[in-house]
Amino acid sequence: MRRRLAVTAALSLLAILVAVPSATTAVGPDTSELRNAVTVSGVMAHEQALQAIATANGGTRASGTPGYEASVDYVADTLTDAGYDVTIQNFTYDKFVLNSSTFERLTPTPRTYVEDLEGDYLTMDYSGSGDETAPLALAGGITIPSPGGSTSGCTAGDFAGFPAGAIALVQRGTCTFREKAENAQAAGAVGVIIFNEGNEDPNDDRIGVVSGTLDPPQDDIPVVGTSFAVGQELYNLVTGGQTVTIHLAVDAEVVTTATANVLADTPTGREDHTVIVGAHLDSVGEGPGINDNGSGTSTILETALQMAELGIQPRNQVRFAFWGAEEDGLIGSQHYVDTLPKKQLRSIMLNLNFDMVGSPNFVRFVYDGDGSAFGTSGPSGSGAIEDVFNDYFASQGLATDPTEFDGRSDYDAFINAGIPAGGLFTGAEGIKTAEQAAIYGGTAGLAYDPCYHQACDTIANINTTAIDQMSDAIAHSTLVFAQAKSVNSTDSNSAKGAMQFKGSKLLR
Repeated sequence: MRRRLAVTAALSLLAILVAVPSATTAVGPDTSELRNAVTVSGVMAHEQALQAIATANGGTRASGTPGYEASVDYVADTLTDAGYDVTIQNFTYDKFVLNSSTFERLTPTPRTYVEDLEGDYLTMDYSGSGDETAPLALAGGITIPSPGGSTSGCTAGDFAGFPAGAIALVQRGTCTFREKAENAQAAGAVGVIIFNEGNEDPNDDRIGVVSGTLDPPQDDIPVVGTSFAVGQELYNLVTGGQTVTIHLAVDAEVVTTATANVLADTPTGREDHTVIVGAHLDSVGEGPGINDNGSGTSTILETALQMAELGIQPRNQVRFAFWGAEEDGLIGSQHYVDTLPKKQLRSIMLNLNFDMVGSPNFVRFVYDGDGSAFGTSGPSGSGAIEDVFNDYFASQGLATDPTEFDGRSDYDAFINAGIPAGGLFTGAEGIKTAEQAAIYGGTAGLAYDPCYHQACDTIANINTTAIDQMSDAIAHSTLVFAQAKSVNSTDSNSAKGAMQFKGSKLLR
């Protein structure tokens, strides 16, 4: 029977670590029966169901919408019928709602900027509201282009002599967007424009539109993020002696929103060695989210169903977790970790995270658990999880690329609590390189998912070859750790300090 759980008490997670004894996962169980049972057609049947839910509910499955509630019911009912112990964990959060925005240059040479990830600017999440027409003034520290690590706007000194009542132009880099906005406001700015740095960075887009968050609570003044090109143009006008007048208007609010996580436990297995297999269930408001993240949802759902159908009795309890409000800042998974009693938190053996595993122009990305590629590892055991994925793909003659623990998905709450984590990803708005196209096929110079966070992320956006390969790896890793005695404890650095994102939104 499905039950509803409301948990409100938050517990301190400082210094909580998960003990992970020596390796036993290198020689795992034969996973071929489960891999054969988890088929593309089975996964795509769930994708079709999620598409139908979105179509019937305004084209979205975002948290707080009827489409999300229907998605919760679909997943919970399906797993209950399969014999899982299903809990719906209800919670509320402060959702940022943008009603409208305007960004215009009135002088010299009027220009209206386009709000779009592929356009000129985006409003920062948790921007304040306001309608301001004012001269543009520069924060200190701007370098065109920056070599990286710009400190513009990071100290009060960057606003020495700033004219009160102006709109501030600030460059991205080093400190958080919130710090830049608060320093500008303290100097008398009535609005802030934060533009990208302009340097080439293979691990981050420092050229395009800044899609960022100030994090709650809502700020007091309007704040937007722009591309390097827009910022450079404005900077050149001001430094060239022109009077630049900007109209910046944001109408936004924060709304208390109810949503839920779905948690489904195997009826057998050691509860003191829980394996959490997670994917976020929500989409963005702009579309149905059939790759992001219907693909992860559908794949772990089908894995759970086939484990039950085959009568697999795992050594360790497996908890399949479907997170809410990921797209609004990893809210559901963080709520789960924050409200879990300390004893239960310590019982978590590891977290496997699957977010976007059907990208049309895909690469087989594996999270860099040991830090060998990006210099920041996950908690002890994360390297062993990475090895399980890489070894599996190697056994199938398939190449992989590493991807960084950068705070972009629901593993973040777990690694910050000292819990080993790993997972798979097939790419979002990043651009496929020529080298990757030579290895994986697809099109160089095109995004891994050209429909990322757009209305076109429909069933037609799914690459079934990616689903076939990634679902096999997901089934394999789930069963390996479901039957393992421990995770290999060989790596010890924390990835927390490397975080630049909160979900899909940049923090700095």
